[in-house]
Parts: sequence; C-alpha cells; structure tokens
Amino acid sequence: MNELTELDSHTPDSADEIHELFRGAPSTTSFRKLRKRLVRETRAAIEDFGMIRPGDRWLVCLSGGKDSYTLLAILHELQWRGLLPVELLACNLDQGQPGFPATVLPEFLSDRGVAHRIEYQDTYSIVTDKIAPGGTMCSLCSRLRRGNLYRIAREEGCSAVVLGHHRDDMLETFFMNLFHGGRLATMPPKLLNEDGDLLVLRPLAYVAEADCEKFARDLNYPIIPCDLCGSQEGLQRAQVKRLLDEWEARSPGRRQVMFRALMNTRPSHLADPKLFDFAGLWPAGVPASELGVPDLGGD
Repeated sequence: MNELTELDSHTPDSADEIHELFRGAPSTTSFRKLRKRLVRETRAAIEDFGMIRPGDRWLVCLSGGKDSYTLLAILHELQWRGLLPVELLACNLDQGQPGFPATVLPEFLSDRGVAHRIEYQDTYSIVTDKIAPGGTMCSLCSRLRRGNLYRIAREEGCSAVVLGHHRDDMLETFFMNLFHGGRLATMPPKLLNEDGDLLVLRPLAYVAEADCEKFARDLNYPIIPCDLCGSQEGLQRAQVKRLLDEWEARSPGRRQVMFRALMNTRPSHLADPKLFDFAGLWPAGVPASELGVPDLGGD
C-alpha cells in the first residue's frame, strides 16, 4: 500500500477525531471529500518535489487569507497523522496596513493551540514613501515581506519558509511572465533562496484556488482581505486571472491541463539554445567534415 492510499485508509469521518483547526467542520459528504482531496494533493506535492527532511522546522506563513488558512490546516492534518515529520511554526507578519485587524490571527491561533509568532514591521510606510500615489505596491511590498520572513525563519531555527500559493497562483504567474516578462517561468514548488540557507516551499502547488475558498468558507475561518492598501484593482495579475476564468468557463478543466504542461516541458520543442543543443543536432551518419560552421556571407 503506497503512502497516499494509506492516507485515505486512515482518514476519519468523525468530527471528534480531527485536528483543532477543523473544529466545527461540516459533517457533509462533500466536505469530507474536499478535505481528503486537499490532503491527498498536498501530500503528493510534498512527495513529488522532495520537500521533507525529517526533523526540520518549517515557518508556515499565515496572511489571514483563505489560501494560508488552508495551508496551515492541511499541514497540521498531515503532521497529526504522522505523515509530515517536521515541526510547524505559524507566522504572521503585520506590515502596518491601515485597518489591519491585529488581534484576529493571534486569537485564532491561540484558541486552536497552534504554535505561532506574530511579528510587526511597518513596511507599509516604506512602500507608500517609495511608490507614487496610484502606483502598484505589490512588488515592493512582497520583497520587503520576504526579507522579513527570511530573517524570522533564521531567528526561529527554521529550514524552510512555507507559502500558501496554489495551482492557480502558479498559472497566473506563468502567464504574467509570458505576456509581460518575455520568459517561461512560474513560482516553483521548491526553491533555494539566494543565500542558499533557506528553502521556499509551496505545498499547495496541486491545489485549486476554488477548493481553498470552499474549505476556508466551510470552516468559517476569519478571513482578512488582501486589499487593505487599496492597490489591487487593475493589476496585471487580476487581468490574467480574468482571462483564465474566461477560458475555464468556456472549457472546464483547462486550468488543470495547462498546469500539467508546466510539468511536461520539452526543451527540444522550444527555442532556447541554452536548454537544448540545437547546434549539435544533425542526422545520423553526417560526415564530421560537413559539420563545420558554414560561411553565411555578410558585409
């Protein structure tokens, strides 16, 4: 019996057998199926991309959005079942956005018995000082957040910073890079930081955004919106998201097909000579004397 089959065989149906993060979970068949799917897909990503080193400590980043709540719950579910042999520390970085409900996450985490660290760093003032009114704040905000999370991970003895990006985030990033960056790239499920001392992990790589949304709603998690700075409307990511929504509406399942393409690249059928040796590609039996560089003429 493989690990994923074993996981399903040990999945309880009774509400009193699940982790505190699942307190108040619906007893419906649809919710049980959703939870099993999320656990299975997260475990598969962790296995496929080799994320586990037993005994490590993970800093699980919690923004208060539906995705990070889902990440936190599913990782604790896997740990609770003995399928994730790492220590988990939840972390929220309060970046000083006006109106941020600072008490929501510490109260939630304490109530559910989740080990956590709440950090306050006013990066919002830095961003608003450097970005002109009406400009896009997300890029600088993200860089400042990441730098602080790396610092916290080191202070806490963590080997990995774990983020709640899901399949749809990865697809949107791919198309943003394609349309606006001129490159084929996305958020990798596993990344080594520039200093080489921390991993960045995305265990929800196989999970659909719609499943995160339904999961967080079913469990009535206290969602904190990511629009407190007022800079979200009209962003390139929002435009790409609308495009993907339209494609999905016309052809259900298209997102999953496109995501599979990210895992099935063929360098010989692209056009990057750094990935594939086009110059050395010749029919079998061509004499070596004919493989010299031809004179193509010129000025």
